[in-house]
Amino acid sequence: MELQQLRYFVAVAELGHFTKAAERCLVAQPSLSQQIGKLEKELGQPLFERLGRVVRLTDAGRTLYERSVSILASVEQAKGEVIDACGEAGGSVSVGAIPTVAPFLLPALTSDFQRRFSQARVIIDEGLTAQIVENCLRGDLDVGILALPVTEPQLHVEPILEEELLLALPSGHPLAKKRRVTIQDLSGEPFILVSEMHCLGQQIVAFCNQASCSPFMVCRSAQLLTAQELVSIGHGVSLLPAMACERDRHPGRTYRRLSGAAPSRTLAMIWHKQRYQRPIVRQFIELTRQTFGGTGTKNASRTRTAAKL
Repeated sequence: MELQQLRYFVAVAELGHFTKAAERCLVAQPSLSQQIGKLEKELGQPLFERLGRVVRLTDAGRTLYERSVSILASVEQAKGEVIDACGEAGGSVSVGAIPTVAPFLLPALTSDFQRRFSQARVIIDEGLTAQIVENCLRGDLDVGILALPVTEPQLHVEPILEEELLLALPSGHPLAKKRRVTIQDLSGEPFILVSEMHCLGQQIVAFCNQASCSPFMVCRSAQLLTAQELVSIGHGVSLLPAMACERDRHPGRTYRRLSGAAPSRTLAMIWHKQRYQRPIVRQFIELTRQTFGGTGTKNASRTRTAAKL
């Protein structure tokens, strides 16, 4: 039994597909299948049920999967501890973040980290939630920063910040002059939605549905900046993260908090539970906690806003 065979086996088990597993492992699919076959022959047990294109673990496969994940994690930990013992300074931290977070949190955080640890490097990967989760599972990322919920059991999830969503309005819009604005005031309003391809868009749609609010969709935007620019020309209104609003000084836009149960999202750090964390990765995590007041609990502190009322 070889470590490479276990890596191939874990990839097939997690992806449920031989071709996708081969792509993850950067190996030809026939070679991967051959190694899985050798492993099954050595163990004398089939590890997968092959039902057409569907691949499922057998009872023996489920047993081996749990042990394989533990073995591979121990190997990575041993490598890390040897490197640490040899006194290797610096190193790199691979950080993934979703597009509605990355431009607002990562520049200042990365700059602060580089000042404190000048020999270290932060490698940033901006992507959608599914990509960040997958890359953390694969070990391509040390840390991910995204919005909850995250339900993958192999990942540690640590809330760091609760952020309010603010109503973005064109300057001079009637709602900008109201003393109190509620979600119901948006019914029938032309609405610019951050696309549901982002978790933020999904959360906004869910919030409106729960409040029985039916704004009139005039745009689904993949970019926050596009939404802001369309608001400024009076194309519609939108709900945007407070961190995107705080730095906005455009005279054609104004922001209001919604009265009542205001919409919000919880940002969190994630990482693989069983992956060894090098000291420099732990330092990045600790700095992130200190910066955003993360406690590791659901009682993440609410961000301050500079909303123009």
